[in-house]
Amino acid sequence: MTTLRVDIVSAEAEIFSGEATMLVATGELGELGITPRHAPLITRLKPGHVEVVLAAGERQQFYVSGGILEVQPQVVTVLADTAIRAADLDEAAAQRAKKEAEDALANRTDALEVSEAQAKLAEAMAQLQALERLRKNLKH
Repeated sequence: MTTLRVDIVSAEAEIFSGEATMLVATGELGELGITPRHAPLITRLKPGHVEVVLAAGERQQFYVSGGILEVQPQVVTVLADTAIRAADLDEAAAQRAKKEAEDALANRTDALEVSEAQAKLAEAMAQLQALERLRKNLKH
């Protein structure tokens, strides 16, 4: 077996389903590379990019807001609250969200607001990093 099926699913819809030779994602303990015949695994994902390498060598980039990665013998499933194709990310909106979160942190009032602002800042930064990674891959 030289490929595995990859399914990327968000709360709204299935974002990707197809055959791939590799999937790269950022788990809680670091970056993971999943290839055919990988050992079964379940781990939480950090907000950030997911890259799928198709059988023809084409690379597809996605952004996930976190979630779960499940590796089974012939299927890899990414379950995320939010999953977006990297090409569909809105850089201006991510920059605005980052600025709003930074302003909220600077004007902190209570612990709950600080926690929410930190989560929004982390998500905005992850989206911007996914966009930057997409730009680097397009240049090569």
